[in-house]
This record gives sequence, structure tokens and C-alpha cells, in this order.
Amino acid sequence: MAKKDAPPRWDRKMQQRLARGEAAALGELYDRFASLVHGLAHTVLGDERAADHITRDVFAHVWEHPDSYDPKQGPLRSWVATLTHHLAVQRLRATETAALARAGRGSTEELERKVRHASVTARADFIVQSMPVPLRAALELAYFQRRDYRQTAADLGVTEDEARRRLRLGLQLLATAHDAGAPPGVPPGYGGAV
Repeated sequence: MAKKDAPPRWDRKMQQRLARGEAAALGELYDRFASLVHGLAHTVLGDERAADHITRDVFAHVWEHPDSYDPKQGPLRSWVATLTHHLAVQRLRATETAALARAGRGSTEELERKVRHASVTARADFIVQSMPVPLRAALELAYFQRRDYRQTAADLGVTEDEARRRLRLGLQLLATAHDAGAPPGVPPGYGGAV
């Protein structure tokens, strides 16, 4: 097994290829993560065109600043998702602030509540997409099909104890959606306009 602090080989190689300016690497990265980026941006912004812009901005940032990703800090997928989240929340905040100024009503507290809700929703979406399939399957059965742990165990062909464990771990992961961390490798004032 690899050392805990050793980043995945693909992540290191991809960063090196991007740093050398390999356009094919950007295409490969886009193919792998575009749906994730667009989906997270759309979850935060609720707007298809804005999500398209964020998707473009994220990949432009990765192309222009491949060294801002530090493989020792975590997987490239997480870094790209964090960058997406940061840029989408930044755009939501700017858009909503402009709307408040035009309308002359509303408050910054309402704005921050809306931004916080969109942020937590996007984090929860990313967590569910990233969790191991057995945990996600158990949560989907329990949530979407209203199965209890006994029915989930029967549907998945596992013991009741295993079903409870999967549900508990899945819910514990989802609970972390409220934790807001500073995005690694994201410049503080990056506006993302390309």
C-alpha cells in the first residue's frame, strides 16, 4: 500500500503534463471532471449559463495555474471541486449583491443565508458523488425508497449490522457538508473571468 502522504500517481502526472503545457492533458482532465464541475456549479448557482461560465473558468484556471495544485494536499478531483465551489460561491455572492443593490430591498443576512445554503448543498452533492458505492447505495435506498436498515440489508444482500454501518458512515460523511474549509491553491481574489 502507498504511503498516506503520497499523492495518487495519476494526479502527479496530470499536474506535470499541465505544467509542461500539454493541451492533451487539459482535454483529458476536462473529459474526466467537466460533468463534476458543471454539476457543482449548477447546484450552487441554479443557472445553466452561469454553470457553463464557471466550468470554463475552472479549466482556464487549471490551465493557467497548474502549480497552484499541491498533490500532497489531496486528490486532484477534490481540488478541482473546491476550486469550482469557490468560484461558484463567489459568482453567486456577486450576482446576489448586485440584485440587492438594484432592488433596494433584502439584506446581507439573507444573501449570506442563500450563499451558505447553496454552498452546503454543493458540498453535500460532491460528498455523495465521491463516497464509495456501497455507502451511496445504502443511503439512496434509505432516502429515495424510504427503506429502513432491515429492508436496505435485504435489498443489498448484506447483514443488518452491515447495513446500519453503511448508513451511519454515509450520514457521517454527509454531516461534514457543513464544514467549510479554505480552498487549497485558490487565489483569494480570483474572479475567474476569462
